[in-house]
Amino acid sequence: MDSCACSLTDIRRSIIKICARSSTDRALVFGTRDESSIPSERTILGNDLCMKYNKLTPEEKRIIENKETEMPFSGEYDNFFEDGTFICRKCNSPLFSAKAKFDAHCGWPAFDENFPNAVKRSTDADGIRIEIQCANCGSHLGHVFEGEQMTDKNTRHCVNSLSIRFITKGEKLPEVAHEE
Repeated sequence: MDSCACSLTDIRRSIIKICARSSTDRALVFGTRDESSIPSERTILGNDLCMKYNKLTPEEKRIIENKETEMPFSGEYDNFFEDGTFICRKCNSPLFSAKAKFDAHCGWPAFDENFPNAVKRSTDADGIRIEIQCANCGSHLGHVFEGEQMTDKNTRHCVNSLSIRFITKGEKLPEVAHEE
């Protein structure tokens, strides 16, 4: 028996891209123009794999999509210390444990560690700072600074409160949206 050269993950990604298209595009892919006989994305993938990104307010879009910064000391999570998980506001991807949060006195939530593979780093448009983004959806989170000696890990992820949401320990994390 020959094995398939593509993984189940590759197949799911392809189907997710099809699901994101219009019903006319799906009709062409599935070989019929009769929309009633086209399987829905929920039928193909289950309830969570074609989940749309969360709807953002204009202020959240300004921060997350336009890569702006909220005013210091104005965010709901700056002086917030409860046990749980901080997730991406746009896609629900877990980003930081509350155990990694510390008071950096900078006006924004600060974390000295992110979950593995949850945060992507890139050079900021200013060419000096390092921007951090959600690795799943690309949402702008803030910036990361190293070498400040604020914690043993010597790292400060300086995050906009509007880029994240807090889920209390013990509460079920919402499903992660993988693509719009």
